[in-house]
Amino acid sequence: MKIQRHDTKARMSRAVIHQGVAYLCGQVAGPEAREGDITAQTESMLARVDALLKEIGSSREQLLTATVYLKEGSDVAAMNAVWDAWVPEGYAPARTCVCAPLPSDELKVEITVTAAVS
Repeated sequence: MKIQRHDTKARMSRAVIHQGVAYLCGQVAGPEAREGDITAQTESMLARVDALLKEIGSSREQLLTATVYLKEGSDVAAMNAVWDAWVPEGYAPARTCVCAPLPSDELKVEITVTAAVS
């Protein structure tokens, strides 16, 4: 069983594919959005998910699971508004949303996803 690793560094790979399933590393807002509010950060983060899924031959229609980490629980409604517009109708993955400390102070949201790869 071949395991494919994409953009592997000392600490992690951006994506790992095994048996037709892609496991993406945590995605956060890009540098341009890190000072923004939860809406801007969520939009940026999901755009980065889109780019990585495309790079590995997958898409949001192939999402299997998503775990969303929020710095503040009070941001869930605003994050969900962006999420709901991003997920194609009928393709919602199994999702978990939790509050957790994030790796840097300016970050408000992070996501990890798994997706099928064609």
